[in-house]
Amino acid sequence: MERKFHPVIVFSFSRRECEYHAMSMSKLDFNTKEEKDDVEQVFRNAVLCLNEEDRCLPAIELMLPLLMRGIAVHHSGLLPVIKELVELLFQEGLIKALFATETFAMGLNMPAKTVVFTSVKKWDGDSHRYIGSGEYIQMSGRAGRRGKDERGICIIMVDEQMEMNTLKDMVLGKPAPLVSTFRLSYYSILNLMSRAEGQMTAEHVIRNSFHQFQYEKALPDIGKKVSKLEQEAALLDASGEAEVAEYHKLKLELAQLEKKLMSEITRPERVLYYLDPGRLIKVREGSTDWGWGVVVNVVKRTPAGLGALPARGGGYIVDTLLHCSPGSSENGVRPKPCPPCPGEKGEMHVVPVQLPLISALSKIKVSIPADLRPPEARQSLLLAVQELGTRFPQGLPKLNPVTFCVMLADLVIKRNAIRSERQDMKIEDQEIVELVKQIEEHEKKLFAHPLHKSQDEHQIRSFQRKAEVNHEIQQLKSKMRDSQLQKFRDELKNRSRVLKKFGHIDADGVVQLKGRAACLIDTGDELLVTELMFNGEFELLLSYPICCTYDLVLSIGTFSDLDHHQVAALASCFIPVDKSSEQIQLRTEIAKPLQQLQESARKIAEIQHECKLDVNIDEYVESTVRPFLMDVIYCWSKGATFAEVIQMTDIFEGSIIRSARRLDEFLNQLCAAAQAVGEVNLESKFAAASESLRRGIMFANSLYLHNLFTRLSDLDASQDAIDHASYKFKVEGLPDAPVFPSFQSWGSLPF
Repeated sequence: MERKFHPVIVFSFSRRECEYHAMSMSKLDFNTKEEKDDVEQVFRNAVLCLNEEDRCLPAIELMLPLLMRGIAVHHSGLLPVIKELVELLFQEGLIKALFATETFAMGLNMPAKTVVFTSVKKWDGDSHRYIGSGEYIQMSGRAGRRGKDERGICIIMVDEQMEMNTLKDMVLGKPAPLVSTFRLSYYSILNLMSRAEGQMTAEHVIRNSFHQFQYEKALPDIGKKVSKLEQEAALLDASGEAEVAEYHKLKLELAQLEKKLMSEITRPERVLYYLDPGRLIKVREGSTDWGWGVVVNVVKRTPAGLGALPARGGGYIVDTLLHCSPGSSENGVRPKPCPPCPGEKGEMHVVPVQLPLISALSKIKVSIPADLRPPEARQSLLLAVQELGTRFPQGLPKLNPVTFCVMLADLVIKRNAIRSERQDMKIEDQEIVELVKQIEEHEKKLFAHPLHKSQDEHQIRSFQRKAEVNHEIQQLKSKMRDSQLQKFRDELKNRSRVLKKFGHIDADGVVQLKGRAACLIDTGDELLVTELMFNGEFELLLSYPICCTYDLVLSIGTFSDLDHHQVAALASCFIPVDKSSEQIQLRTEIAKPLQQLQESARKIAEIQHECKLDVNIDEYVESTVRPFLMDVIYCWSKGATFAEVIQMTDIFEGSIIRSARRLDEFLNQLCAAAQAVGEVNLESKFAAASESLRRGIMFANSLYLHNLFTRLSDLDASQDAIDHASYKFKVEGLPDAPVFPSFQSWGSLPF
């Protein structure tokens, strides 16, 4: 500020971090007394559009002191009125330091003199990664105001060592290419079937899609890449390839057998007894290998209310000390821990592990300190595990499911004290016994192989590279052979089978009553929503020849069995929303419908899987049914205040309001669908649910809409134009807005 670099936008990749940085500047003041008076007057006028009770919300009262000092926060979790007010004040130069997430750089024409990046890494849902070139250009492009600044200033705060090439790619790299994400949905298929005219069929749309165009355009480049890889494969050393291939095959077969064995051993009734504190277990999550960890405790995860999803592994969680990469998320906890990178020191943290993620159990147990809170105590266990790795260079001895010997390594107190005692898992299942025999035979062959003792590293690396190249060549050739159009045809055929099973279309592909309703629903899952509306008629569909192979009757208490408050709460499960970190506790009125909804979603996923669609049943249920705001919506629908409902969840206020407005749109779609099929009772119920939401701060007028009337008046617009704008407010169910006179400054703006 002393160097006149303001206004400045400080970009952080976490909403909580934005608020933390802004509050840390609470003792700084960048506005003059006149500017403070203008900010306060505009703020007081702006909040007049809210109810009296909503003006006293903490999110509103805490923002004024910051705004008066020229400091503000902008992210998607803010109340809409506060977010719009910040944007208006920033445009007028009354905000000198704005702490914002990257969404502020998207679509808003609000440049600043200086842009600051608090970090060059962001959490993308899977891992912390460096921001891309397109993201950097979009945000840094806010630096420099046309007609005011000769140049913009961009400051990057780097708190760790960064490779020059990484920085160069971020600043000067090419933006991410535009790649089609075209996919077939039941909504699009049904609409094409019901409104197809001439050649506008589903196959015609697929053939002329941007996705198909990109695929056909890439074929020549794929051919060149295949030729280049074939040349590389020909140059690789092939001496002793047969022996290396045999050794590699033995290792792969052994890994597959061990994986199959562990899927049987990790069943709760078999493994829980042996997951005692101190046991060393190996954890693997997909392609992520965590290595060996130490069992701390095993807990039974309690269901989140009556509507909880059944968890894998019977709901048991193994609290395990694992070697983790240092760092934390926006709320101070690790959102998804990850192993340390090669050469990174890392820290030991207790991580909840599901039973299916255990890839091996060791015979060895280590003594664990009584208190694991001090970092030194956890670090001592890391040293113990690393020392065991040096003691057993061929790998830690694994637990035998039939008989095994437990070794207790008291590495914390006495480094050399090892005791053993005889135990037996007493697994007599013939399949497991046979698996153990096969594993022992493969291990004997592997240990007896010439390459196991005298491995030629160069030869093995050469073989592995050649295998990778050949595999990539086969994949590219397969991609060239397989028609992308044929893949979509197969998917279209399978999805059509699903639609026939559920009675959306008949054997000739003619859209039926349920299909016509699904054509109007594009917010929630079409199949699940229509089953909630038509389950009473679904039993009759089972008598049709096309459905005779399925004995499926959805027993859910449908929308028709619920009051409009329960309907609003249940419909909120279809709206995307931020995931809450709190355990969900639902009241009985909505917990039972949720549980039945999840069961129905599982049945629908199972039928899609049987129709050869690539559907993960657990993931489908989790992504389709999101119960995080059920209690909030139910109480709001019944008349609770906004101050009361925000105490029920840790989700940001702005996210709650955004979800409620999307829910209102969804209920309007359901209302139109019910009207289209003649369901008068459902139509009135959806309309009542929508009406119960439309009140208070959830649906407060936008400040930009108020400005619409001001601009019409300033331009001396005709009364017809002003009346038309007022009519739009009435159609949308909003109160009529006054026509404001022209004004000279924001301080006199009569919001």
